[in-house]
Amino acid sequence: MGAADPAKVLRVASPDIDTLDPQQYNDNPSFEVLVAIFEPAYEWDYLASPPKLSPLTAAGPIEYGDDGKRWTIRIKPGIFFTDDPAFKGKRRELVAEDYVYSYKRWLDPNGRRGGAPIIADLIVGARPVIDAAKKTGKFDYDGPIEGLRALDRYTLEITLREQNYPNIQDMIGFVGAAAREVVDAAGGDIRTRAVGTGPYSLREWKRGSRIILDANPAYRGLPFPASDIPAHRALVRSMQGKTFPRAGVIDISIIDEDLTRLLQFEQGGLDHAVVRADIASRLLFDGKLKPEYAARGIMRHVHTEPYLFSFRFNVKDPVLGGLGKDRVALRRAIALAVDLDSLVNVVYAGQALAANQIVPPGVGGHDPSLPPRPPPDPGGAKALLDRFGYDKLDAEHYRLTPQGKPLTVSMTLRSGALSREIQTLWKKNMDAIGLRTDFHVTPFQDAIKELEKGQFQIYFGGFGGSPSGYPELFQLYSKQPQRINISQFKLDEYDRAAEQFLRSATDEQQVAAARRMNELTRTYAPMIPAIFRFQNDFVAPWVEGFAPPVFSTYWKYLDIDLDRRRVGR
Repeated sequence: MGAADPAKVLRVASPDIDTLDPQQYNDNPSFEVLVAIFEPAYEWDYLASPPKLSPLTAAGPIEYGDDGKRWTIRIKPGIFFTDDPAFKGKRRELVAEDYVYSYKRWLDPNGRRGGAPIIADLIVGARPVIDAAKKTGKFDYDGPIEGLRALDRYTLEITLREQNYPNIQDMIGFVGAAAREVVDAAGGDIRTRAVGTGPYSLREWKRGSRIILDANPAYRGLPFPASDIPAHRALVRSMQGKTFPRAGVIDISIIDEDLTRLLQFEQGGLDHAVVRADIASRLLFDGKLKPEYAARGIMRHVHTEPYLFSFRFNVKDPVLGGLGKDRVALRRAIALAVDLDSLVNVVYAGQALAANQIVPPGVGGHDPSLPPRPPPDPGGAKALLDRFGYDKLDAEHYRLTPQGKPLTVSMTLRSGALSREIQTLWKKNMDAIGLRTDFHVTPFQDAIKELEKGQFQIYFGGFGGSPSGYPELFQLYSKQPQRINISQFKLDEYDRAAEQFLRSATDEQQVAAARRMNELTRTYAPMIPAIFRFQNDFVAPWVEGFAPPVFSTYWKYLDIDLDRRRVGR
């Protein structure tokens, strides 16, 4: 049983979320909330570096067989879902079949996510079931999948056609268990009916305003994670002997703007604030926390996020799309003109790295031997455009298409102050090569819906979040659903390199495959890798147990010193 205290309210902020369905989310803000409610069998260890999976509801490590193609997972007995009318007044224990069902929902091609095509091809017997579901519009959850089954009440077995650690590790490390009775009772829609086994349960969700989670009173309780990393020694020692979760309530304010979030933190309205770009610099001097904030006991943690932010082109767009020489030349000219140094130093106030590849630092597949990205070359961009037929100008000296028609390049951005700065820089870069631009600025969740429908020309945004670089690299894999491959890029050579990445047994082989994908991306320009952001976590002095949350949220491991909160330091 946990030791959560209702008086200990952890106050945090998040961008708006879309769903609390653990198998149907498309955005990171939704995942960061729902992972406190639904538990995967394993979690990416809070303190481990390099990252590793640690048992959460699993009773121990994964048992591998058949040269890594058979994964056996044993679930701890005595773990229970929170109460729901679907359980008819009885306690509902978590069993292996719940993960079989939840992974099937993850694979379902008719769900909001569009399924998981790579895993569908990977698990023995899954592809015919997926194809039948796509054809009929209904997934047969009662039908067997040979490579995904419960051997007994607490034992799960996953059998693969070939070795593939990154995809299956992410599935068992990110996909939480849902109870089929609840999903059925909700008619398949559990976006707001969040019933899991995790340390927290949903009390209230006011869309666009606030989410409140309460500690699960029946939660089994967890110790603080161990670590042999010297930098964590004092942290681990300070948390020894405690049972978690400690915070009785998580109060999540929906705040999209980093500046608003930071002001709330400075005024004591938040206990932890994640801010980026120039907003983070307001609390810094010469790259360090200003003395007045350090004197208050505020802590700052900074790390490079495991996400690539890029400019992604819609390769199906009638103006920018296609693999013909003139369209590829147009996209490559845009790539040559983009000033990433100014994006980093002006827009992000030095709180990012210019991306010289698709995979972020510290993530599997990153190639540290690659040189920095060259500076912008507007002269080369103009010469390329002239060569491929974009040499005609309108009365305002903007370029026309090779057919002599007006040419406008439109970018979709999520609303916010940072987007305004991106617009200014982008227009300056495009004006320098004679391309007319306009912008479509919309709230984040609206932008996601438009991307999934192909309603954009260029989009600037981030993707990733895994210890492996496959999410970033597989944005351009043709077999991915459109919610991931929003560019709708299709190139057999890229697909072959992506598949080689998943088969790679060593880091060197992964880097080699990723290097080939980077080369093809530069050649055909379906996207422009732009930046790897720095995440700044500002933490109030009364928050205990904090370590930078790189791959997930770990609110369950935080404690609040109420005495220090009362005195404000």
